[in-house]
Amino acid sequence: MTELENFRAEKDDFFAHDPQSPLTADQKRTFSGLRYFDEEPALRLDVTVELFPEREQIEVQTSTGDVRVYTRYGRFKFIVDGQEAELTIYETEHGYFLPFVDSLAGTETYPAGRYLEPEPLAGNHFLVDFNVAYNPYCAYNDVWSCPLTPFENRLKVPIRAGEKMFHD
Repeated sequence: MTELENFRAEKDDFFAHDPQSPLTADQKRTFSGLRYFDEEPALRLDVTVELFPEREQIEVQTSTGDVRVYTRYGRFKFIVDGQEAELTIYETEHGYFLPFVDSLAGTETYPAGRYLEPEPLAGNHFLVDFNVAYNPYCAYNDVWSCPLTPFENRLKVPIRAGEKMFHD
């Protein structure tokens, strides 16, 4: 198994058996694993982030109507399917956060978007691996409160990597 396949198998086991799983007891009874895109090495990126001169705080609505505060950290550009795209990375007290919606939202990917935690590297570089993009817990169960993807992180290009839409 590759490192990614092992990670996905462990995640499926967590969802199926762990008491902290976002799945309901009924969902766990029929759960046979999450659905994923095939691994796409071209979507594992070392990106240069252009830091925002002023780290503005923004309020982000959640799926349950709450509000969470994030700091706009910086933006990066990348190419996918021959098209340029750009995303904003946010900073929290827990690290870096990258929510995004791609053009497959509502058909192949969760309509409200997927998440990543980009890994800081040296300088203004980050590892952004879309192969580990995941659905927020509210994609599985409405009791969870998940930040909605800010408009600036809605892409017109497909990101065919990471988790697909959940079907129970």
